[in-house]
Amino acid sequence: MEIRYLRLIKAIVEEGSITRAMDVLHLSQSALSYQLKEAELQVGTQLFYRRNKKLILTPVGKKLYTSAIKVLAEMDATDSEIKKMMNGENGVIRISTECYTSYHWLPAVLKKFNNEFPNVEIEIVFEATHRPIEKLMEGELDLAITSNPELIDKIEFIKLFADEMLAVVSPQHPWANRPFVQAEDFQDATLIIHSLPLDTVSIFRTELIPKGISPRKLIVLPLTEASIELVKANMGVIVLANWALKPYLTNEIKAVKINPEGFFRQQYVARIRDRAYPVYFDYFIKFLREEIKLNKEDTK
Repeated sequence: MEIRYLRLIKAIVEEGSITRAMDVLHLSQSALSYQLKEAELQVGTQLFYRRNKKLILTPVGKKLYTSAIKVLAEMDATDSEIKKMMNGENGVIRISTECYTSYHWLPAVLKKFNNEFPNVEIEIVFEATHRPIEKLMEGELDLAITSNPELIDKIEFIKLFADEMLAVVSPQHPWANRPFVQAEDFQDATLIIHSLPLDTVSIFRTELIPKGISPRKLIVLPLTEASIELVKANMGVIVLANWALKPYLTNEIKAVKINPEGFFRQQYVARIRDRAYPVYFDYFIKFLREEIKLNKEDTK
């Protein structure tokens, strides 16, 4: 049972309504309902009875609520101690990501962390975007966000989240009404990507390069907004994460699954394995994982 589910149960019970629980947890109604459904699936049974628009604890829910009070009290006390330790330290975390679309959510998350820990400066190293692991090993980064966990003994890869990658096309494109496309379909496509080299692009690294497939035409365009405009004009297709696509979804574009089972990209935060990191690094990674997950769920 994840800590966020315990917080969810506690908030619903103690606030007395979904609306007030939403305010306390800073979640939309859809995100809260999604988390509650996930929690019940994880436990394997209902946690609340739904009666006359009210949520009433089941016996299992009562047991978890009792545990939540104890566990969360201990967790909150630990968090408080960590914050006191961190507020007494000054430090810098240099971070970069291999994916340009990550810069849509990264600054907002980092700003929120910096509001809580003003003595820890977060520096985004844009110059390391193409080769974050190399820059990490060269000492120019402290942490790197990547979807390509290389077999390097010196580097530790910590899972952050997985996102589904979708092909984005115009309604006039031949793929628009298909339930899914596969790697072979890209051979006749004009594919828009954010950057080179190709082995840093997830669709190439995972699907196209291993099968020896090259698109008919390639357009390199770093700006997502400009890429979407090309897609709307039926001048190409782009592959984006479902959460990154959300702000652009209109009747002018369509999202198509890649492969029958979907195409998923696992994101990691990488750091030097044997380096002695200050305590605020561990807390930052925990914060990063939780905030990104909440941000993604809130866009569902």
